[in-house]
Amino acid sequence: MKKLMQNIYEIIGETPMLNLSRIVKHYGVEGQIYAKLEYLNPGYSKKDRPALQMIQEAEESGELIPWQTVIELTSGNTGTGLSIVCQSKGHPFIAVMSEGNSMEHARMMRALGAEVVFVPQCKGAVKGQVSGKDLELVEERAKELTVERNAFRADQFKLASSCRAHLLHTGEEMWEQSDGKIDVFLDMVGSGGTFEGCAEALKAHNPAIRCYIVEPENAAVYAGHPLKDEGRHKVQGCGYAMDLPKIKQDKIDGLVQINDEESLQMARDLARLEGCFVGISAGANVAAAIKLLRCPMFLTFLPVTKSSVYVF
Repeated sequence: MKKLMQNIYEIIGETPMLNLSRIVKHYGVEGQIYAKLEYLNPGYSKKDRPALQMIQEAEESGELIPWQTVIELTSGNTGTGLSIVCQSKGHPFIAVMSEGNSMEHARMMRALGAEVVFVPQCKGAVKGQVSGKDLELVEERAKELTVERNAFRADQFKLASSCRAHLLHTGEEMWEQSDGKIDVFLDMVGSGGTFEGCAEALKAHNPAIRCYIVEPENAAVYAGHPLKDEGRHKVQGCGYAMDLPKIKQDKIDGLVQINDEESLQMARDLARLEGCFVGISAGANVAAAIKLLRCPMFLTFLPVTKSSVYVF
C-alpha cells in the first residue's frame, strides 16, 4: 500500500486488474478477460503514466529546466495527465487540440491550470471524429508554439520515455498481478506507446504471449485495409490511420477491427454489468477481446486456460 503522498503525481500507477467475469458470461465466450483499471489514475486514463515519465526524465536530463513551459498535442487524456504533473512540478502547460476533440477534456485541463489552444479541423471533417489529417494540423501548431514559447515538447508520439512508462511499469504490473497467466495482450492504439511498452515487457517474460493491435474498422491501416468514410470513427485519441513511430512490427502478432457501435455498446455493458464507467476506447478493447475468444482459428493458438489482457 502506498503511504501518505506529498504530490498528486505520486498516485499515478499501480492500478488494479479486474476479471470481467460478468462480461464473459453475458457474451457467452470461454476464457477470461482481465482489465487494467487505468481510469483510477488521477487523470482518469493510462496517459497519466507517459505524462509523468516524459516530464521526470526530461527534468533529470536537464532538457526541461525549472519553470519552463511544456507543450503537447492531445485529444485530452495525455493533456490531462500533463496538466496534473506540470501543475504539481511548477511548469506552465499548453495543450494543443483539434476543434473536433472533446470540450469536456478542454474544460478539465483549464481547471487544472493549463492553457488550451484549439486548431480548426481539415475541410470536410466531422465534429467529434478526429482524423490523421486533423492531427497533422495540430502537430504544425504545436511545433510553432514550441518555438514561440521556448518550450519543452512532451512528444508522446516520439519520445522514448513515453513508451518506457509502460515498459517499466504497466507491463510489469500486469505480469505480477496475473501471476504470469497471460496468453494475450491487446490495445486500441493512439500514440502506440502503451502497446509497444507493454508488449516488450510481457514478451520479455514470455515470448509466447500474443500481442494484438485493435483498430477502428474505418481506419485499419495496420491491417492493410483501405480507409472507409475517409477514416472517420468515434474513438477519440485512437485509430489515426497513420504509421506510429514507436510501434515495431515484430511485436504485432495480429490485428482486430472494431466498429463504433460495438465499442459504444461494450462501454455501456461495462458500466451496467461490471460497474466500470469507462469510455469508448475501453469498450473497443473489450469488444476486441470478445471477438478473439469467439474465433475458432484464434483459439487453436491458446492453451485451455486462455486469457486476454488489455489496458484502459
